[in-house]
Amino acid sequence: MSGNTPPGLMPGDFWVASGHHLCDRDEDGRIHGTPDLWRAFCARPELVPPDEACDAERALHAALMVDPLRVVTEAEVAALADADAQENFRVFLQFRDRVVAEPCLEAAWLSLYRKGVAGIPPIFLQMLTHLVVRSALEGVGDPFTLRAAELLFRIQRVAIHQGALLVADEEILDHKGGDSGFGALGQLLVEAGAQPREVEIDVLSEENGHLYPGRSDAHDFALDIAEGRPGQHGLARALERFIGHVMGEQVTIRPVPVIEDHNWTWHVGLDAEATAIANDLWQGKKVKQARLARIIWLGVLEFAEASRVLPRVAGKPVYLAIAMDAAQKLRIKPQNLVAGLPLRAREDAA
Repeated sequence: MSGNTPPGLMPGDFWVASGHHLCDRDEDGRIHGTPDLWRAFCARPELVPPDEACDAERALHAALMVDPLRVVTEAEVAALADADAQENFRVFLQFRDRVVAEPCLEAAWLSLYRKGVAGIPPIFLQMLTHLVVRSALEGVGDPFTLRAAELLFRIQRVAIHQGALLVADEEILDHKGGDSGFGALGQLLVEAGAQPREVEIDVLSEENGHLYPGRSDAHDFALDIAEGRPGQHGLARALERFIGHVMGEQVTIRPVPVIEDHNWTWHVGLDAEATAIANDLWQGKKVKQARLARIIWLGVLEFAEASRVLPRVAGKPVYLAIAMDAAQKLRIKPQNLVAGLPLRAREDAA
């Protein structure tokens, strides 16, 4: 980053927009939301009172900005004149209370996905995922691992070009406007579903990787995850760090081009498309080549502690799969790891 690094932030810091600097980190490396973090949640447009808001809504929001962890009674919420405002505050308070009830944000993320996230706005879940992935990547300097980790909380557009398998941030492609073309890379993204736009997109490389921290919040680097490329291995490293930090499971992940295993026992699709395709293959169903080609990344996962694995899977590879959908979009769901990995309950593995 430049010499104008904001106070409290370190040169080379990344994903500042996650709000990780609004968290405390304990001796185990877990993060805890401070009141300032919850003020950031309260500043979401869904909660900021509009011009026509009643006095009760303005008072409640002001009180939460002063003390965002204060107890809010149902009577206070019911006093709001606008029914939508009542619903927004109830949803936020339910989310807040479920998160702060856990010992850290990583534990809260796990608890939410284990117990159910019905009724929680996707933006809140995305913000929390952004934070816990940032926590998992603390201390990592490899730009390919960091850029690959963005796939865990941001939708990507996928395109194949001259042997490269590129993923680029969908929101950034859609946000930057203009009517002119943007070169060969731009054209392949156009063909992948983007509209012609004047947009600067660089493919992350060894030569420009040092620029990643300063541009990490712009999400404007494309990543090549083709076989043998640094991005392919960066995604494996990112998943290893996430599983180790958030789920407490030490694993090694090795990218592979195909699954050639007659004793295929277990797999985890990291998105809806990969899950459906892998399930069909595992069940012996015929999968058309065009659909099979949507799988863009495969990995073999092995656990460091065999005692943690279900007996019927112990000693056997666990396959991970990632796929783009028919619109060539990639929506990874790291929460699929929570229910998908073949783990024994902690109390059973002693």
